[in-house]
Amino acid sequence: MTLARQIAERIHALRYEDITPAALDWTASAFVDTVGVTLAGIREDGPQILLRVPGIAAAPGPALIMGTSRRTSVLDAALVNGVASHALDYDDVAGSMGGHPSAMLVPALIPLAEMLGSSGRDLTLAYVAGFETECRIARGVHHHHYDKGWHPTATLGIFGTVAGAACLLRLPVEQIAIALGMAASFAAGLKANFGTMTKPLHVGHGIRDGLFAALMAREGFTANPGAFEDRQGFLDVFNGPGTYETARILDDWYDPFECGGAGDPGLKPYPCCGSTHPSINRMIELARHHDLRPDRIAHIMVMPHARRLPHTNNPDPRTPLAAKFSIQYCVARALADRSVKLCHFEGNAHFDPTVRGLMQRMEVKPHPDMPEDWGTEVIVETTDGARFASRLDDYPSRGPAGDPMTHAELWAKFADCAERSLPRASLSAVFDTLMGIASLSSVHQLTSLLQPDIAHAA
Repeated sequence: MTLARQIAERIHALRYEDITPAALDWTASAFVDTVGVTLAGIREDGPQILLRVPGIAAAPGPALIMGTSRRTSVLDAALVNGVASHALDYDDVAGSMGGHPSAMLVPALIPLAEMLGSSGRDLTLAYVAGFETECRIARGVHHHHYDKGWHPTATLGIFGTVAGAACLLRLPVEQIAIALGMAASFAAGLKANFGTMTKPLHVGHGIRDGLFAALMAREGFTANPGAFEDRQGFLDVFNGPGTYETARILDDWYDPFECGGAGDPGLKPYPCCGSTHPSINRMIELARHHDLRPDRIAHIMVMPHARRLPHTNNPDPRTPLAAKFSIQYCVARALADRSVKLCHFEGNAHFDPTVRGLMQRMEVKPHPDMPEDWGTEVIVETTDGARFASRLDDYPSRGPAGDPMTHAELWAKFADCAERSLPRASLSAVFDTLMGIASLSSVHQLTSLLQPDIAHAA
């Protein structure tokens, strides 16, 4: 039996009644968070440029481009919404995936659900199946896959998109396996493009191609269901012989659920690369506890796990997007402002002279003995000779101060993001609808609130 067939059987077997309360709670939070960052991201340059490309979202259709009144085909809506969801690098993360799970699911599943007239219960089931699939495949190929330079959000997330779409389309096992085989040829995304508009484009194209694979399989298109384990298939080409374990992909699906906690999912409190978050967290803690001010700082040492540096060690970011992938900028900003916010990656904020001065007094290098790859240590020396250090060996959840976000914190982040596209007065209704996603009789109850003109009238 091929690997794709075995994965397909697990996708097909999931029932809503199997989903644990913890997985349901995470799913609601993930829909709130992902829709929120998408409503903010749609206003960014990347999605706006994409919408100017001839042919993109030109044809009318059933699917909404979030934060606009524009409806188009399912595939084009998924493409644009996907780019918007990741444009700010503010979307959620999962440690086991090594990437951003919900950006590959929510912007894909909502347009397809609109076309199909799916319920919130259908969406929830599809989301959980997709989350499990992308994280379980990740367990079999990491850390080699990540370290090699692939962008797992796209290269592995596409299989989550296929799984979620297959659930909404109610594909049989044979067609799910074909769609997975097709997606193995579509998978793409290089970390070399981090800090540019192409990084979120990985997401848009990945979810468009994942939906495309599922829809094509439904119509009878063919692919090799052995495309994972074939000698010239995904595992050997993307990873290489001896660098993956298929048993880790297949073992213990849904027991426990990846999105129920096993996959180390977390919401991002800072709108920048997740690899900078542990160091931001430690610097904010030091700055607040010791009342550190920029004019008191003589030297800063930042020592994350080595895995966090290849894509974030940028001492001179020249654009707002590049600043999101500069651990130097993010940590300096955390000291200067005791926070890292959306406005810190807009306009010329990355050239702030106070922050640039701190960056010049900063040294960044891999930690010599950090046991966990989300760990970090930050050391600050002041002009009067004091020395302050803060070490965190792991950062299991990406909420403020290392704790999961509270309901109030989730609302604050959502409102800050969503008001960039929707009137403030409508946000509470959108938030409550998303928190109750599983209870919706139709996805149209949600999408009707995501258009600025209708939201304003409501």
